[in-house]
Amino acid sequence: WLQCSLPSPVYLYFVVIFTLYILILCFNSTIVCLIWTHKNLHEPMYIFIAALLINSVLYSMTIYPKLLSDVLSEKQIISYPLSCLFQFFMFYTLGSSEFFLLAAMAYDRYVAICKPLEYPTIMNKTTVSIFLVVSWLIPAFHVAVQAIGSAEATLCNFNLKGIFCNNAVYTLQCVRSRLIIVFGVVALIDLTILPLLFIVFTYTNIFIISYQSCKEIRKKAAETCLPHLLVLISISCLSIYDISIARVESDFPKIARLLMTLQIVLYHPLFNPFIYGLKMKEISKQLKRFFCHARIITCINYEC
Repeated sequence: WLQCSLPSPVYLYFVVIFTLYILILCFNSTIVCLIWTHKNLHEPMYIFIAALLINSVLYSMTIYPKLLSDVLSEKQIISYPLSCLFQFFMFYTLGSSEFFLLAAMAYDRYVAICKPLEYPTIMNKTTVSIFLVVSWLIPAFHVAVQAIGSAEATLCNFNLKGIFCNNAVYTLQCVRSRLIIVFGVVALIDLTILPLLFIVFTYTNIFIISYQSCKEIRKKAAETCLPHLLVLISISCLSIYDISIARVESDFPKIARLLMTLQIVLYHPLFNPFIYGLKMKEISKQLKRFFCHARIITCINYEC
């Protein structure tokens, strides 16, 4: 069992975190439902967006219930071989999956903008299904190897520096096994660096071709690519922090560590639906119709 420490006042933290948790579930689920129910959104780009938002929901459901329970508990404890490593597995599987989904979106935009006549043939249902399966299975395999290796490690420290189990679990181990070290480097390359390089290469080609084309194509490229780039910058910055946090010494201020970690669990799951809801024209249009319809129903019920 591991013991963590959280600052007070606990009730204020609980209300804030619970409110944000509900907002994350509602915002992400609303856009996913809109994509599911409207046939004009049954396109590869919107399917990948829905997969991203589903990841945010699953990610939040993995972290928040235990976090809220810890806030109200006098002692914050978690079972290492079960709950902690399950958090570790889900956190990095879903986080790495986001890079693969963003890579799939980049390829989708490349085909749509640079090869529009071939788009229906290339980005068919089979291609989209393959992208989705690869985006979830490859990260799951990589992270499972690290989780299993960590489960067999001997622990010398039982005080986790953080509010959930990320790569700070490595600081608990007496000696990190060679398997974890080697496979950690492989996972970093396969799950982060390679997808990131592919995305940069793809968007570079898109911008070069768009710059050489007419104004209409440049406008289309800017409208559809900008939201993906903003999400990519966000997840990349948070990933850099998460990769380095395990190497930060204990004299790093606890409140600063807490605030930076909350950026991962609070900011990014809200950032995705906010960006796609505002910047993607079709999603924004359906959201406005949804809220307008909900307001009309509320007014009718109130008058009745």
